[in-house]
Amino acid sequence: MNKTIEDKLNEGRSYRTMQSFEARDAEDGSMIAEGYATTFNEPYELYQYDNWEGYKVKVLEQIDPAAFDECDMRDTIMQYNHAGRVFARVSNRTLNLKADSHGLHVRADLGGTDIGRQLYQEIKGGYTDKMSFGFTVKKDSRVEERDDENKIITVLRTITKIGRLWDVSAVSLPANDGTEISARSFCDGVIADLTEEFRNAEAIEKQKKRIRLLTEVF
Repeated sequence: MNKTIEDKLNEGRSYRTMQSFEARDAEDGSMIAEGYATTFNEPYELYQYDNWEGYKVKVLEQIDPAAFDECDMRDTIMQYNHAGRVFARVSNRTLNLKADSHGLHVRADLGGTDIGRQLYQEIKGGYTDKMSFGFTVKKDSRVEERDDENKIITVLRTITKIGRLWDVSAVSLPANDGTEISARSFCDGVIADLTEEFRNAEAIEKQKKRIRLLTEVF
């Protein structure tokens, strides 16, 4: 595997946009926002592109139900657009994260700060209704299927171990509102680098090797 891409995959933070979440008043007066950071075994499309052979490559991803079993969530925080002030966090028990049969459930008490209460009202009013979570991948598996008749290559990546969950974040504009999932931030740069290498390749075999590297990562 290409070392640069491997480092970005294993050390860099990936981001995905949550399904819709909601706010509700708890019986004890707490201001609670909750939803699912991700669901399990439900493939979503990261992106697609046309390779040099004229095949359309579709890259899909799904989360294994055991992916969070050894995940470091000791001090995961909740932010807005992955930056700025902290609205809730695991270490002070205002943020609760729990994997169940459906996915990773998120429950945040936003009543502890003025900005948290403001965000709660925005969520309750429907002005903000999506979230994203930042994480690092520790282990995954990949399966490739080729449809030579229709010239389609489908790559399914299953994330089997998440190393650390850095944050869950309310977002104003999800990167992919259609699927409610956003591709990792480094993806465009990696593809651009490989595309430039294809242009300068001296032989078809080198191009094939780079294509295999790309599908191996995702």
